[in-house]
Amino acid sequence: RLPIRRSDAYTASALVRHGLMPCSPITINSVITIDALELYRVAYHRNPHFSIQAFVKTLCDLHGVDFRRYLSCQFSIAFDVYLQVRSAVDVRVAAALQRDSPDWRLTHSCPACTYTLQDEAKMKFKLLYAIDGNDSLKRIHRKLLEDEEAEGASATSCELLTFQKLVCDRYLSRDFVDQFAKQPEGASMPTEDAEFNPCAGRWKNMDDQKTKKTWGVYDETGIMLAVCRHGFSLVLADMVQSGELAKYPVAIISKLLNAFGSDLGGGYDIGCQFKTTLASSAIGTLAREKNHTCLVGAFHGHAHRRLCQLENLTTYISGLGLEDLETCERTFSKSNALASTVRYASIFHRKQAISGYFKHNDEYEIYGNLSKFLYDNYKQALECLRESETALPKLKHDLNMSDYHVFEKWLADEKAYLQSLSKEPEEETLQMEYWKRLGALAISGQELGTARVTFAQVPTPTNKNLPSYQAEVKATRKAETARRHAYEKYAKDLSAVQELESKLDIKDRWTPEDVDWQRAARLVANREYQRALDNLEGLVVARIFELSKINRAGTAKALQARSSAIRTALERYNTAALAMEPARRTLEWDEVVEYAFLADFDLLRDVHQDVSQRPWATPAGRAAMDAYFKKCRAEEEIHRLNIEMQRLLTYIRDEEDYLLSCEDKLMPASPVLAHQVAILRNIRGRFNEQHIKYLLKISQLQGFSGTLTLGKSAHTGPGESASNPDPRIPGQMSIPAPGTRPHAETLPPDTQEDLEDEEDMDDNVAEASSALQDVLTVSLDTTPEQAS
Repeated sequence: RLPIRRSDAYTASALVRHGLMPCSPITINSVITIDALELYRVAYHRNPHFSIQAFVKTLCDLHGVDFRRYLSCQFSIAFDVYLQVRSAVDVRVAAALQRDSPDWRLTHSCPACTYTLQDEAKMKFKLLYAIDGNDSLKRIHRKLLEDEEAEGASATSCELLTFQKLVCDRYLSRDFVDQFAKQPEGASMPTEDAEFNPCAGRWKNMDDQKTKKTWGVYDETGIMLAVCRHGFSLVLADMVQSGELAKYPVAIISKLLNAFGSDLGGGYDIGCQFKTTLASSAIGTLAREKNHTCLVGAFHGHAHRRLCQLENLTTYISGLGLEDLETCERTFSKSNALASTVRYASIFHRKQAISGYFKHNDEYEIYGNLSKFLYDNYKQALECLRESETALPKLKHDLNMSDYHVFEKWLADEKAYLQSLSKEPEEETLQMEYWKRLGALAISGQELGTARVTFAQVPTPTNKNLPSYQAEVKATRKAETARRHAYEKYAKDLSAVQELESKLDIKDRWTPEDVDWQRAARLVANREYQRALDNLEGLVVARIFELSKINRAGTAKALQARSSAIRTALERYNTAALAMEPARRTLEWDEVVEYAFLADFDLLRDVHQDVSQRPWATPAGRAAMDAYFKKCRAEEEIHRLNIEMQRLLTYIRDEEDYLLSCEDKLMPASPVLAHQVAILRNIRGRFNEQHIKYLLKISQLQGFSGTLTLGKSAHTGPGESASNPDPRIPGQMSIPAPGTRPHAETLPPDTQEDLEDEEDMDDNVAEASSALQDVLTVSLDTTPEQAS
């Protein structure tokens, strides 16, 4: 028995006041306790494998009743209403705190990244983020054939229509993403050859044919996500019936540029290729104006060509610190647990689950571990500095170096060397093509001469009455066709030869005596050598050693037992190496399996000179370069961490003071709203003590160079943590008066039957709306004990 207050106009609001969520708005037969709904919400976000059916079965076991499938449906209905109520409460609290602008959450998602202070040191990258696609969170597209007996019957969705709308600013709408699907007028994609993109065509998600592949059984085929370097989710978009098309990252970057402005650095596993895609997209001009930088993550970067690494690898990017830009991989390793519960969900419930998970993960997992992230990175950076300070002086002495800055010159020399080998010299290529065309012209000339002789020897048919007349006609036509085809081929080859002669400025056609056949043989041998090396490199590195920290000894043993393809490629390479003039060194099996990175293979590519003795190519020189650039990145990481930890410390103070002041000012006029502000303050406030503890530990590290002095926020506008608190009480949701209809003067007069039907319908709508309004109002309310 539940007491009903006079203020309870509907049964639904009365039940909610007692902590019970009805499974229907008016005729109520079943309810779920709000405590059970909240328990499931938190448990699901902590363990997404925990489905509604599993939870309802657990409740049935506790209550000693048999499970029925309709119980899961009732629980799901109540859970949807509960989440919608929570969302509406969040909207009201945000409005009260003046934090309801469209991009507020995005621009304030991470205190360490976005809470800028006055007079703080400048960083090259204002915000570092990672972006990547994940196809684990697919959703089955449930289809129903319109006519199962008809051949080629079309399929339509069999999902029930829903009018539920997800309130979430993390999700980009499909319409917003689709506007980036087409190239702007006048734009053209740069040619993706070795000069622009050394890694073009090497990776699965860089293959146009594969990125356009659609799985017909799925509607959403995954998500594209952007996260900051600390792990806070920024923006996500659904990949719809496609792979990682360019429109998804372009749409996300467009959102980030408009929200954060200039000097952003984004890591993407195919960032080397995406750089050209972004430059020719609809936001290419904006990206250049905002100084956006496309980067490649450290994990994936070591599987790219060395020339690509010199341009994009995190080790060589100034201002990047020790950031590996692989945050998406760590995020997906946890969010993949959602896959089992969203695979067969509706469109709405899938988005609801994904957005709810990332919101909970940001507030309770990422923010809770933020100070530990800063501590671990600071400790790692100091260790890198100590190691480099020990190793570099010895390496400097062994290499007889006078200045550490020579490493920058070595890096430039290596880049210039590899660029010179990225493709064959144009003149050599044209000459080889000319020799090839000369040979083809000679063959087609011989074929033309033979065809002419054959045609001349065929007797001309003269008498139609002779029995051999038809055979003679057939033979004549056949010979004439052969002669015509031979002439067309000869003319085509002659035109190609004349075109190449024009490019090479050849006045008189070369003869076989004019050709330097020894040089031609060397060029042909070099081409075969390069192809053999590419094949060997692809088998060994791209397929096996992409994981840079793999157990190489165990891998080598396994390869010896079963990798016949690599052995065949190795034999082909050694054959091609011996055919070179002078002969190139051959490789042994044990040596090949030790080549952990593509850079090791790139050093074998020189065909004109021996680079093994160049400083940057020697083992000692490469070790010194690695130690130097690691030292540079460690210093940059400490610089960034000093700024980020002061931002976090200042944010903790400002946010606590701001929410406390808003709570005090709201208490007299709206205690229930003040109570919700207190709940919001506790979500992040519970971690303040832990954050202070870790920040103190950082300050006690040997080599700490920052400060724990509180700063002043650079932003003091309405709703900012450092602003003057001025909370607003949002107005109640307006309910349209029964019987009112928009633009009534433009409608024809209603009949008596229409008026009666409309009155009944308006009464039902008003009753349902009032019931839901009372549910929302009650959910904001609190008991006297809670208020105290």
